[in-house]
Amino acid sequence: MKNPVRTLCLFSAMSTAVLLAACGGGGGGGAPATGTLGVAITDAPSCGFDAVNVTVNKVRVHQSATANENDAGWTDITLKPARKINLLNLTNGALEDLGQTPLTAGHYTQLRLVLDPNTGAGLANSVIPSGASTEISLDTPSAVQSGIKLINQFDVASGQRTDLVLDFDACKSVVTKGNGKYALKPVISVIPTVVNGIDGFINPALLNSHVTVSAQQNGTVVRSTIPNATTGEFFLARLVPGNYDVVITADNRATAVIATVPVASTTSTVVVSSNSTPIDLQVATTPPGSISGTATLNPVSATEVAYVAAKQSFSAGPTVTIKYQGVDVASGAYTLSNLPTVAPQLGQYSAALPIMFATQPNTTPGTGKYVVEATANGYVTQSNLSVNITTGNQSAINFTLTP
Repeated sequence: MKNPVRTLCLFSAMSTAVLLAACGGGGGGGAPATGTLGVAITDAPSCGFDAVNVTVNKVRVHQSATANENDAGWTDITLKPARKINLLNLTNGALEDLGQTPLTAGHYTQLRLVLDPNTGAGLANSVIPSGASTEISLDTPSAVQSGIKLINQFDVASGQRTDLVLDFDACKSVVTKGNGKYALKPVISVIPTVVNGIDGFINPALLNSHVTVSAQQNGTVVRSTIPNATTGEFFLARLVPGNYDVVITADNRATAVIATVPVASTTSTVVVSSNSTPIDLQVATTPPGSISGTATLNPVSATEVAYVAAKQSFSAGPTVTIKYQGVDVASGAYTLSNLPTVAPQLGQYSAALPIMFATQPNTTPGTGKYVVEATANGYVTQSNLSVNITTGNQSAINFTLTP
């Protein structure tokens, strides 16, 4: 089976992979034992963009989770020159190598990713909305000076190698500001570096239909990607061992779900379809619909953003997210578009391929109906339990989130 994971020489879009390598033992003459810190990055697909560019200046590491940017004790990996990376090139498990530096062996609790600011004629950080041809400035927070702070504990032992991956979720990290402007609100998680995951193929005839594949647990998207633009192969990489529901969506097609796909270990790859029998999605017999409204925070937050998701549950299967989106930070507006109005397809995982799918009209709240859920860090989740788009697009599905 082809391994779709590749290592690049760029810092790419909203996923980050950090590799920590310890090499060599302790020095003589009482010098502290040292290892090597290396950094890489990875990304998930971004919602509604053809490019998400960020320019990486350096990665910083410290043993104290509370250290400020001007405190002593930082070790830096500085990129010379700084690299402008399109994060959307880092799908299907690809990593971008950012460099390495000697690091004293010990326990570390803080990483910071420092970006270049947008100055002068060129745009260090930018987006290209889907179908557009012009870069638009991506406003960045103070992290471009002090670094995007990532609290994560890891050990670097003398003579050993420690690997981490910082996964930048571009879909959640790029938010609209109204008036055609965009801002970076970084959502980054630290994930295993091992190459395990879920591999499969989508019918290449669907590849112009905005296909997205995600691995979910209890309706939460853990990892997502888009298929290879030529072969249709997808790889959901670096998953913590456990069971996952694989959700496949595309424009004007019924959603397909493979339930309870087991990832047994940090080195196992589970195959859910082959290039000879790729997954196809049933053609929708009725046009898709949309759900829109606002999700606002009370009190208003300068740091947190609300996200809205459309979910469905199977009567004899999982709850899954079909679409999700961050709201406009100025107005709270959102639109979940291209939602199927037809019943989804469900297949139970089997090692024997192909996996068979069956139409599931008895979803909750029902075919063409969705549970719409609004969330934000530090605020109580709110839900509208039955939004029906079979009778037309639904607007004014509004939420006010409180702590």
